[in-house]
Amino acid sequence: MSFELPKLSYAYDALEPHIDARTMKIHHSKHHAGYTAKLNAAIEGTDLAGQSIESILAGELSAGVRNNGGGYYNHCLFWSVMSPNGGGQPSGDLADAINSAFDSFEEFKTAFSNAAATQFGSGWAWLCAENGSLSVCSTPNQDNPLMKSGCGGTPILGIDVWEHAYYLNYQNRRPDYIEAFFNVVNWDEVSRRFKDA
Repeated sequence: MSFELPKLSYAYDALEPHIDARTMKIHHSKHHAGYTAKLNAAIEGTDLAGQSIESILAGELSAGVRNNGGGYYNHCLFWSVMSPNGGGQPSGDLADAINSAFDSFEEFKTAFSNAAATQFGSGWAWLCAENGSLSVCSTPNQDNPLMKSGCGGTPILGIDVWEHAYYLNYQNRRPDYIEAFFNVVNWDEVSRRFKDA
């Protein structure tokens, strides 16, 4: 069984003005499609074929599987935690866990934004759940918390800070892109992932 590029649940222009349609189209149909095809090629005919992406990423990884498997998984999560109807703040158990871990939503937002803004070069920032508690971390390249090299926990929210995620619209203003991202966060999906974790 091969991995497939997921269809988005919204149009490429649905996240404007926060994330522009041209960036979304290139990011999904070129970058994510490329990771998907290269992941399938890397695992074809190996013991990894037929395994879930989560179990693949938790094992010993060749460079090709690590980079492309991470790119595949990370982007699948990224698209799902954004929505044209996103923004605002979480509620319920997730809000309580954020307040417990960070003292307030604003303190969480600062910690997450700092992790994203200070990730040197390309990478990701994450909100992770582990045993009901939350933490923020960042990883380089297409690494993620599920990997042995990762920062631990189950990622429930992630932001892509590779330049291809924002450069057409924001150029070198990564902090502006990070701030805009909070306008499209799908907190219902993040809450669902928190419950599942």
